[in-house]
Amino acid sequence: MAAIARMALDVARISPKTCWSFIRLFAKDGRVGHGEATLQGREAAIAEAAARHASAALLSDLGQPERFADTAAPVTLEEAAAVSAIDQALWDLAAQGAGLPLARKLGGVRRSQVPVYANINRRTEDRSPAGFAASARAALACGHAAFKLAPFDEVSVARCAAGEGEADMRAGLARVAAVREVVGAGARLMIDCHWRFDEATAGALIDATRELQLHWIECPLPETAETIPALRRLRARANAQGVRLAGLEQAIGRAGFQPYCEAGAYDVMMPDIKYVGGYAEMLRVADLFGRHGVAMSPHNPSGPISHAASLHVAAALADFDALEMQFDESPLFDSLLDDPLPAPRAGSIRQRDTPGLGASLSQARLASLAAVPARVWECR
Repeated sequence: MAAIARMALDVARISPKTCWSFIRLFAKDGRVGHGEATLQGREAAIAEAAARHASAALLSDLGQPERFADTAAPVTLEEAAAVSAIDQALWDLAAQGAGLPLARKLGGVRRSQVPVYANINRRTEDRSPAGFAASARAALACGHAAFKLAPFDEVSVARCAAGEGEADMRAGLARVAAVREVVGAGARLMIDCHWRFDEATAGALIDATRELQLHWIECPLPETAETIPALRRLRARANAQGVRLAGLEQAIGRAGFQPYCEAGAYDVMMPDIKYVGGYAEMLRVADLFGRHGVAMSPHNPSGPISHAASLHVAAALADFDALEMQFDESPLFDSLLDDPLPAPRAGSIRQRDTPGLGASLSQARLASLAAVPARVWECR
């Protein structure tokens, strides 16, 4: 008899621009496993993918939680989000059943304090330099010591191709300079380009940020096989002034990272527990990075369940740089949980030592935020 009674997919409306998607697996003994599948604007496709995998999820063996994702082998990003969230929930149930924190179930706790950095981008509705500076100041006050922003709203690949990219990026550079002034010269500061640049304009960006002492520049170019040589050249150019190149937040499985590792495209790669294809695949990706000298810094800008999951991964990894976390986009990040996760102190978060994920969604709060009716699949 299957140990799982039903699976639910909930989409919570967090703000006019943000929804968070969650998978819950309900065991027949009353335990609930949680996963997150957030992928902005693609909630309907995630629901379709979850429906295709529901039967296999409900029949999964909690003694071998990794088998579901390994068998599912997702290809599209929407499918990867659904499969990864189901995998998270399966591992949560398995760890609860074993009476172990998830990090221990994944192989052991390597660190009890997880270094994090604040992604201040979505919190910043005032996109002026002063608006970004205010967000950085707030993050400092809340215990953060490292910061990231995506400041290049005006830049696009099309504008770069038209020769307007360098002019367009000036507004973004002013935003970065304002944040640097707030956080101080010694703080780790990163910028995310959201694939908006071409090679020539990204090269100009690297030169223009020399005095800003960036830790890394993230996702400067669209990530395709054709842009790998350009990324390698940009990496060398950035490294020459002590800056790292980072990317690959939406890659799926080892196959998604392998060609970039082999080409030396990035110093830092950023697998996301919501898309990588499950916990076991995340650990395999980490092993791949270790063989190629790539730093591991998980992508994690979404809701509280993926944050809790990412904290466990970060605690279990042998080699680890720092974990992203969204900063103050919404008070729902804390209030959606029955018991909010620990806040950062001096740039790190102490890992909980409770069985399973250590985070559970408030059913009443979740229902009140439903963007669409919850989807439920029953075990038959």
